[in-house]
Amino acid sequence: MYALKAVTEVGGCYLVWLWLKQNRSGWLLLPAALSLAFFAGLLTLHPVATGRVYAAHGGVYVAAVLAWLWAVDAVLPDCWDVLGSVVAVLGMAIIAFAPRGN
Repeated sequence: MYALKAVTEVGGCYLVWLWLKQNRSGWLLLPAALSLAFFAGLLTLHPVATGRVYAAHGGVYVAAVLAWLWAVDAVLPDCWDVLGSVVAVLGMAIIAFAPRGN
C-alpha cells in the first residue's frame, strides 16, 4: 500500500512538473489530478492514526522518488542518496510497525 501511494503521488506531481517546466500539454493535468486524488484516497484506507500514516508514508516516498530519479530521469542515485533513503525507510518501519498497546 505504501509503495502504491508513493507511485501515485510521485506520478501525479511529475505530470504537473512536465506541464509547468517542460511546456507539455495542459491535458497532463487531468491524469495528474486523478493520480493525486487516488493517492489521497489511499491515505484513508489505513486503520491507524492519520499522522502515523503520513509520517510512515514519507519514508517510502523518499525511496520511491530516488527510484523515480533513476528510472525516469536516468540519474543514478549516489551513495548519500541511498544512505538517506535507507535511514528514511528504517524510520518509516519504526513508525509503521512499532508494537503499540492501543
